[in-house]
Formats: sequence, C-alpha cells, structure tokens
Amino acid sequence: MAVHLYTASGTVLAFLMVIAAFDGDAIRALWISLAALVIDGTDGMLARRLRVKETIPSFDGARLDDIVDYITYVFAPVVLLWTGGYLPEGWVGGTLAALPLLASSYQFCRVDAKTDDHFFLGFPSYWNVVAFYAIVASLSPMTTGIILVICSAMVFVPIKYIYPSRTKIFRSANLLFAALWLVAYAVILAQMPDDPNFIIIWLSLLYIAYYVVSSVYLTLTGTSRRRTVTPETVEAT
Repeated sequence: MAVHLYTASGTVLAFLMVIAAFDGDAIRALWISLAALVIDGTDGMLARRLRVKETIPSFDGARLDDIVDYITYVFAPVVLLWTGGYLPEGWVGGTLAALPLLASSYQFCRVDAKTDDHFFLGFPSYWNVVAFYAIVASLSPMTTGIILVICSAMVFVPIKYIYPSRTKIFRSANLLFAALWLVAYAVILAQMPDDPNFIIIWLSLLYIAYYVVSSVYLTLTGTSRRRTVTPETVEAT
C-alpha cells in the first residue's frame, strides 16, 4: 500500500502545480512537474519489484497510475499553458487547450494504449514536456498552439513509442538518456527566470529527437514485434 500511496502522491503534486499556475509561478509549477516525473518513472519499478499486484490483488494499481498520469501529464500542464499566457487569447486559445484534453481522454481509455510488448501506441500524452519547452524556450503562443495541434493528431497515429522503463529494446540506453534528460531539466530550471543556457536546452532536445526517431524506426521496421528468444520461448515451441 505504501507503493500505491507513493503513486497517488502525484495527484497532490498536480494540485500544487495547478495552484502554482494560477499564482503565476510557472517555474514552481515546473519543479513540481519534475517531482511528478520522478515518481512516475520509479513507482512502476517499485511495484514490480515488490510484486504489489500479487500482494494486493483487490487494488487496481494500473487504474490509479492512469488517473495520476492524466492529471499530471495532461490536465495540469494544459492549465499551466493557459494561465501563463502561452496560448493565443480568446476562443482560439481555448480550443487549442481543449485538443490535448480530449485527445488524451481518448488515448487513456484505449485498451491497447500500452501494448503487450511494452510500448505506448500513439503520442503518449507528454504534455508536461511540451509545457516545459514552451516556457523555458519562450515559444510564441502560436508556435505552442501548432505543437498542440500536431501532437494531438499524433495521438491517433499508430506509432509505437518507447516506454523507457519497460521497453526491452535499447532499455539500458533508454533509461540512461531519460535520466540525463531529467538532470538537464533540473539544470535548465535552476537557471530560470534568467535566460537558460540554450546549449543545454538543445542538448536536452537531442534526447527528444532520439526518443521519437527510435520509436518511429522500431515501428516501421517491425523490430518491436520481434520475439526475444529465451529458454522459455524455445521450450514453448
């Protein structure tokens, strides 16, 4: 239950993130978002290590994780973009804000949103990442809006995106690069509200490029569908 409580703490962080957004403190909101990222990146590994599903079978940890992820990855970041003036004003901005909320609502209810071979199907609702770069790179409202439109559409494109902590292919590299990206995230935030070092921002974007290119490559080549040969699979055949 302590592991489930650890996961559920993300809802409290999302609440604090929304408060920071309405207080006009985007940097505080992004620090809170970083804490939520760390929790989300580690709670699953803890649950599997401690065999929580077997110990407490009556509690649906996966559903809890989806609830927390929607609030911290989708709802709170969109609130931050809206309240901070990072989207166009008026009905255009409101419509753009609604797109990720609706698209991710669909994605989180897909039974195949997480594939059997541990990939995310469709853009995995990383709106917290979009909000991070919109703020630290001072993107124009229209640029941010275009990114929201593209990523919302990509939710429905069946590309299999790497699940850093679970995808077996390139797993060591995925975990290493994800950890380095989190460090870069913290370094960039530590330089705010002054202009952050754009070299570090571009270096952090290399991980985003690696993530997208690797995911598209694995999808197009069908590598993600190939079975890993183990003694168990040999015996089964």
